[in-house]
Amino acid sequence: MESSYKKLFENNKKWVAEMTQQDPNYFLDLAKGQTPEYLWIGCSDSRVPANEITGTKPGEMFVHRNIANMVVHNDLNLLSVLAYAVDVLKVKHIIVCGHYGCGGVEAAMGNKQFGLIDNWLRNIKEVYRTHTEELSAIDDRKERLRRFVELNVAEQVLDLGKTTIVQNAWQRDQPLHIHGWVYDIADGIVKDLGVTFRDADELPEVFRFNEPIAI
Repeated sequence: MESSYKKLFENNKKWVAEMTQQDPNYFLDLAKGQTPEYLWIGCSDSRVPANEITGTKPGEMFVHRNIANMVVHNDLNLLSVLAYAVDVLKVKHIIVCGHYGCGGVEAAMGNKQFGLIDNWLRNIKEVYRTHTEELSAIDDRKERLRRFVELNVAEQVLDLGKTTIVQNAWQRDQPLHIHGWVYDIADGIVKDLGVTFRDADELPEVFRFNEPIAI
């Protein structure tokens, strides 16, 4: 147990040596700041590393991860990351990336209790409830889970568009697109679901705000 922990420090030293050999100014340049164009909202699953999947370097992608890549409107962690990414870093793209075989989505598809996490899974169950007719019509459980993963991503993209953070950016004419992807762990390929929002006019009317709140 202790050896596996210490291995992390050994790996870190090897990585530092490798990066500085490639570029002596690598860490000096990183220390100057970050200007990422992308915010990645992904699953906490250890098999879904944002930078490796997209071939981006440190400093190019701002990342938030939680169980099943959820956009929950009372999650201050998510909202704080979103506000910083949009208002301060001025990212141009927000990507919600789910993955096939997601344990959180699969758990939400069943009726087993898991304890505290059930409070989080309830948000995913709401997605199932919204799309019950389509999902219940899929007899093959594996295929139903894959479709549930896709629908969950699509709903989270919509939920991003509902936020005042995103809509206020659009009202400022700040270039900002939100996208939905699914990653297949079995082959490493990312699938664009085609659920992209570029401005508030693409949202259902009931979710559109007329103007920013006066402060």
